[in-house]
Amino acid sequence: MAKRPIIIDTDPGIDDAVAIAAALFSEELDLRLITTVAGNVSLRKVTDNALKLLKFFNKDVPVAMGADRPLIKAPIDASDIHGESGMGGYDFEEPSYDLLLKENAVNAMYNVIMSSEEPVTLVPIAPLTNIALLLKLYPEVKDNIAEIVMMGGSTTRGNAGVMAEFNVYADPEAAKIVFQSGVPMVMVGLDCGLKALVYPEDSQQLKVMNKTGNMIYHLFNNYRGGSMKTGLKMYDSTAIAYLLQPEMFTVVDTFVDVETIGELTAGCTVVDLKGYLGKPSNVKVCTDINPEMFKKWFMESLSVCI
Repeated sequence: MAKRPIIIDTDPGIDDAVAIAAALFSEELDLRLITTVAGNVSLRKVTDNALKLLKFFNKDVPVAMGADRPLIKAPIDASDIHGESGMGGYDFEEPSYDLLLKENAVNAMYNVIMSSEEPVTLVPIAPLTNIALLLKLYPEVKDNIAEIVMMGGSTTRGNAGVMAEFNVYADPEAAKIVFQSGVPMVMVGLDCGLKALVYPEDSQQLKVMNKTGNMIYHLFNNYRGGSMKTGLKMYDSTAIAYLLQPEMFTVVDTFVDVETIGELTAGCTVVDLKGYLGKPSNVKVCTDINPEMFKKWFMESLSVCI
């Protein structure tokens, strides 16, 4: 079976590291490019983290650096969740820069998409700055993008603002551009991430599973996305899970836009589940996840890693 070509746009990040591992070792996905964007920590740190992961996994996937700040608003980060480096808790080897492209992320994505014989799926698990720039600078890529499967947004409340999820809140103007682009989109947001939990007994299994599991176990001890006792939230892995097992999700076709000027609600994904706005659907929104199916997939995905 032909592998599905994907590009992951990321800001590693502990849960990003898990998502990247699942994608790299999947027999169904062909990860052709990793692009980085400032988000959880600075652009330099997330780029180093991506390169450290590839060296750890002994995988040769090109990496391209993208935007070091949002389109308009001041930068924020999530170092309080992921630690100062973004991936604290495990002693990685220093990164090799052999895989780091000289071209920026937007041009690298353009080249991969336009040279692909089949449409490429974009998987942003970070603020959407790079994706927005790509779609604005090179609108012709839309014809060879299969879909955008993003981790971000929420149908209800937020985790960075009252109504805003972090990846959208970090660059709401970019998110608005992407949602209005006309490219087929899937939004896997907080509604699923809050239920995609790894519990203490799972972490203990990971510790002795393999080299990757042991690494992730140590990262989890430094992760503040939940707690070891009540369950750690695997937000970014839900996007990879959707690519591979969409049947574990409840999905609704609806209209979504992003609030950019609200004094109290900037970064809110306005998900029109009731059709109040009278606008055609532009996004497949994952409103729920089967937690048992997710955990089974999660553990099986990591069991085939090194």
